[in-house]
Amino acid sequence: MRLAQLYRYPVKGLSPEPLRAADLQTDGYFPCDRLFALENGPSGFDPAAPEHQPKIKFLMLMKNGALAGLATRYDEESGTLAISEGGREAVRANLRTSEGRAAIEAFLSAYVDEAQIRGPVKLLEAPDGFRFTDSKSGFVSLINLASVAEIEKAQGTRVDPLRFRGNLYIEGADAWAEAAWPGRTLKIGDATLSVLKMTDRCAATGVEPGTGRRDMDVVQTLRKNFGHVDCGVYARVEKGGRVAVGDALTLL
Repeated sequence: MRLAQLYRYPVKGLSPEPLRAADLQTDGYFPCDRLFALENGPSGFDPAAPEHQPKIKFLMLMKNGALAGLATRYDEESGTLAISEGGREAVRANLRTSEGRAAIEAFLSAYVDEAQIRGPVKLLEAPDGFRFTDSKSGFVSLINLASVAEIEKAQGTRVDPLRFRGNLYIEGADAWAEAAWPGRTLKIGDATLSVLKMTDRCAATGVEPGTGRRDMDVVQTLRKNFGHVDCGVYARVEKGGRVAVGDALTLL
């Protein structure tokens, strides 16, 4: 087994960013992953006492599929987020300034269907030690590409693995081998991960990456053909270290 692809998602619900390598920290989240979220009306989130919030309180693909039609890029050094629509840059702003955050909020408020906006769209930044993950256990997510291939066969058409919005994409494992990984430990590169649980899927997987079209029902395909709605696993970083595309993955 080997690590085939690496991705981060700086803003919850917006596009993935491919990486060649990442430095994982013990008991930490995937670097720069779900660092920001777009509050869809008041959520009750308190950065001074952060608690996990249901994803429905934010703009996200399950309800706001058009977000997948945007291409975004976040620069950590400058704090700048660029959003492109239809191949052209629509907005670029510094998220460390109130003016920059307001520019992003205004663009997305206008871009998302008005009927889907429940209140002011507000860009939130996660405080240290917290991330806007779908699950409280969402430290690092892994996707088995062989399982995606089986879903693709059942679906009868191409299924982009990015529909599952994972951090680490694994090749060389048997299809659904990850179902036996919870409770096990994985070594990838210099890091060691403890697998916590399978990842249950929602309607966000029905949205085509890059277009925002809702073109299939992956959840129903999973349920009908495999008797569950899971694809991938969540893991905790037991021992930090560098992971890179091409690294071997070993079950300990």
